[in-house]
Amino acid sequence: MNTQVNFNFYNPTRILFGTGKLNDLHKQAMPGKKALLLISNGKSTRTNGSLDRTVQQLEMAGVEHVLFDRIMENPYKSVVMEGAAFARETGCDFIVALGGGAVLDASVAIAAMATNPGDLWDYVCGGTGKGLPLQSPGLPIVTITTTSGTASEINCWGVISNAETNEKIGFGDESLVPVLAVVDPELMRTVPPRYTAFQGFDALFHNTEVTISNGVNLLSETLALSAIEHIARYLPIAVRDGNNLEAREHVAYGSTIAGITMQLTSTTAEHSMEHAMSAYHHNLPHGAGLIIISKAFYEFFIERHACDGQFIKMARAMGVTDADKPEDFITALVRLQEACGVADLKMSDYGFCPDESMTLAKGARSMQGGLFLANPCEMTDEDCAAIFNKSYR
Repeated sequence: MNTQVNFNFYNPTRILFGTGKLNDLHKQAMPGKKALLLISNGKSTRTNGSLDRTVQQLEMAGVEHVLFDRIMENPYKSVVMEGAAFARETGCDFIVALGGGAVLDASVAIAAMATNPGDLWDYVCGGTGKGLPLQSPGLPIVTITTTSGTASEINCWGVISNAETNEKIGFGDESLVPVLAVVDPELMRTVPPRYTAFQGFDALFHNTEVTISNGVNLLSETLALSAIEHIARYLPIAVRDGNNLEAREHVAYGSTIAGITMQLTSTTAEHSMEHAMSAYHHNLPHGAGLIIISKAFYEFFIERHACDGQFIKMARAMGVTDADKPEDFITALVRLQEACGVADLKMSDYGFCPDESMTLAKGARSMQGGLFLANPCEMTDEDCAAIFNKSYR
């Protein structure tokens, strides 16, 4: 497998990265005068002080705000439409998204629908979406991430669930790339250990998928391997001690870098497969689903010798310094999952049944079939179902 030298890259997001960077938000040029401040429907941003700190920063910047606190894990299209209507009704001219992947993903869709007519699914490509182009640019977005996982803070994509059709599909447009992102590991200290692991593996798999993708290039591979190294070394520490800011910083680095690698090179069908899983089982955290299928997913390509060299590079980045065969990556992956306490996850714990595998496989291709094209070799629906079967416990 040859790594391409040519690539296209454009990212207009100004990134404030590092401990304490939220304190600098008020010094930045704001893209509007009144913000729709998005948070989740949980308590974390209120209890850990990040909401109060963000409001203070907006006030210091001379910006008004209204709060929308309805975003749930695996955000629904219906809530996106509510948020967009609320932004219009209250006269907001930009969005501040404070939270984890769900909030950041939702901000992209809300920004678009605040300025465009119709329904979000009119503009979604894939599944039952109509794939229409946006008629107007969305509202500008400022992101403040409180987790290390999705890298949504610097990209123009959000994955939204449609409860009416049992679909979970990525939506995005280049015009929706955030103008400013704050990545402050101080805001991540209160993420519980289990979710620190789930989110960290999401970040890891963004980078491992890029590395084995048939579109990998010199820049995306270099950045992805760096991110893989930092996540593998520091994620177990962050899981054990959430207050370890050094570990939080390095995991956050690996996550944010994935936002760049994914713009340079597509991820693969691992993400399509997980989105199908959580489309049918909304209680499944995205990172947990990825962990559950990861071993069987990567073994599929190793058994077919689709990109042996890439797996060896990743194994070395993950600490197997003398790695000389692709299977060494699986050894490193399982070791990392054990170190983070997530090697025991079961599909059955989230309500899955063994006879769902083909439904999930077909759903993955229907919802996000484009990611299958990035796989390093062909994967049929039967292959996909077999990976689900192999992962089932």
